[in-house]
Amino acid sequence: MHKIIILLSISLVFLCACDRSEISDTKPLISDTHVASRTNTVTAKKIIQADSSGWLSHGRTYSEQRHSPLNEINTETVAELGLFWSFDLGTSRGIEVTPIVHDGIMYVTSTWNIVHALDARTGEPLWRFDPIVDKEQASKGCCDAVNRGVAIWGDAVFTATIDGRLISLNAKTGLKNWDISTIDKSYPYTITGAPRVVKGKVIIGNGGAELGVRGYISAYDAITGERVWRFFTVPGNPADGFENETMEMAAKTWTGKYWAAGGGGTAWDSMAYDPELDLLYVGVGNGTPWNQAIRSPDGGDNLFLSSIVAVRPDTGEYVWHYQTTPGETWDYTATQHMILAELNIAGKNRKVIMQAPKNGFFYVIDRTTGAFISAKNFVPVTWATHIDQTTGRPVETEGARYVGKTPALQLPGPLGAHNWHPMSYSPDTGLVYIPAQEAPHVYANQSDYKRTNGFWNTGTELSAAALPTDKATFKALKAMVKGRLLAWDPVTQKPAWSFEHGGPWNGGVLSTSGNLVFQGTADAHFAAYDALTGKRKWRFYTQTGVVAAPITYELDGEQFIAIASGWGGSYVLSGGGVFPTGSKANVGRVMVFKLGANAALPKLPDANFVLPDLPRLLDVSEATLAMGNRAYDNNCLVCHGFQAYSSGLIPNLRYSAITNSQQAWNSVVVRGGLAEQGMPNFGKIIDDDTAEAIRAYVISEANSGRNQEFYQTVEN
Repeated sequence: MHKIIILLSISLVFLCACDRSEISDTKPLISDTHVASRTNTVTAKKIIQADSSGWLSHGRTYSEQRHSPLNEINTETVAELGLFWSFDLGTSRGIEVTPIVHDGIMYVTSTWNIVHALDARTGEPLWRFDPIVDKEQASKGCCDAVNRGVAIWGDAVFTATIDGRLISLNAKTGLKNWDISTIDKSYPYTITGAPRVVKGKVIIGNGGAELGVRGYISAYDAITGERVWRFFTVPGNPADGFENETMEMAAKTWTGKYWAAGGGGTAWDSMAYDPELDLLYVGVGNGTPWNQAIRSPDGGDNLFLSSIVAVRPDTGEYVWHYQTTPGETWDYTATQHMILAELNIAGKNRKVIMQAPKNGFFYVIDRTTGAFISAKNFVPVTWATHIDQTTGRPVETEGARYVGKTPALQLPGPLGAHNWHPMSYSPDTGLVYIPAQEAPHVYANQSDYKRTNGFWNTGTELSAAALPTDKATFKALKAMVKGRLLAWDPVTQKPAWSFEHGGPWNGGVLSTSGNLVFQGTADAHFAAYDALTGKRKWRFYTQTGVVAAPITYELDGEQFIAIASGWGGSYVLSGGGVFPTGSKANVGRVMVFKLGANAALPKLPDANFVLPDLPRLLDVSEATLAMGNRAYDNNCLVCHGFQAYSSGLIPNLRYSAITNSQQAWNSVVVRGGLAEQGMPNFGKIIDDDTAEAIRAYVISEANSGRNQEFYQTVEN
């Protein structure tokens, strides 16, 4: 593992980034005539009816159940499943895309928002569109340069980019229809989510809460690109007036000058739509800063942070909300996957919306009114004892809120009990299948917090969560970090079964009427499980970790299963080096499987490389090293990993030649020398002395005894 990381470090020097493409827009790879004969118009009716020949919407249908009635591949036949074709996306960064399939064409996105159209039967590339994004925007993203896919409507494909644009492409040719900005680029907004299209309107949110923005979700006319409405998810400065009565109402739940840091509440991922009720459901994220004691000093619920909000898709008019974590202070977002279903609860059929957000409780909510029905923790939690059945509010444990000088060890941590990875609901079994995980975190108040525009603003002392350096303590902590595929009964609020994985950050889930559940894993496998028992029925080695969710479709009477691989995301950036999974940051791919196929993936390159010389220790004081350690933890850890030890997704600073030169180091850290490749310019918040202290700390870690044997022991 060391050698793969080192190779990436040497070749990329400081930050892994794809080369800027020289093509301007679209690269057609086959003739217009060939594509035009295979594409027809996508409508709401087609998405609702969900013909099994395709996968027309992010969650297959507006209900986002991610369940298919296809059953040719089932518990009896799945042993015959094999790789049919694969397509290399040409990147080693995190791949989070859900493929969209329509009329025999598959649409996928890769790093830097490149859109690929592929023949869904053969994997033959049809066209490629590179939006040529502003890679400096990657420095404003909390969680890697990722993207979760496209939407399709009419004769157009819609993609949203990390630099805040929404783009319409001709589905036949990949040529651009329109390209508009959805953000004010003077603020650190980014987009990683997949758009949805409802009633001819393209719906998209954004991210950036950690860096200090005000969240919102917007709707654009699918034909013209004109903005139709915008719904802010948190209130702004009262002195500017409120956009509507809803924002005036929400402002009453905030205190202090909450608007100064933006407020947060970004809607960066999940949505669902009920055509019968004509309600669009939006999941809302965390506050900025995380620490409510700073953000809203006299408390309050801080609406609509960590909430499910229902609005009218025609106008963006507010209808109802349910808040999963009032007064959110732990990064417990409610942007996680939401599923619509009808459940028989206490003898009555209820139209419900279900969510397993970061905070560790599984919620069943009446989707007509937003009324609370039930909630139960699906993993161990320490911040609350339960959800009050009468009020629908959590009962917090004493000391859960990290105020004063007392740190608080909590489960879940900011990675959540369930992150963005989609879950699935099977009407056949009545179970929800959740990519669940456990990852503790120490929260502490940042006593010297000062807001810095365009940089992380959590208000928490991230160095308090730094990993221990002694083997015994680290080994005990590592044992607390877990991941599993969990089958959950939403009616009884009890687990049906679970399958334990080697660690967290496993892929999204697909269920089918073949009594199967499919999921990729962090340890570079793709597997099928019995939907009723959890017994693993089939497994395939994918060469790199899988975080994306699979889909299935049927063409010419044959069922196909598709999944994108590509190891990456926030967990991999921060903890992937010190919590190794066996996965490596190899090339991302789309892989398609069918019964009786036996294709093979390309062979991995030879990993026999020579270790470089370690940088020479600097003659600095212990106080300087301590300053560098804290500055690293609060500014660099989230991308370059705990203790300056990365997974290889971006270079391992311990082996970077740039540490040998103070001038070269400062040219990047405080002068922005690699800003165009996504490396932030910290010159506004880090001076030369602090940068030098960070360099000294990184070199010290590179030369520590742990570097030679500690992590090798942990890996074993």
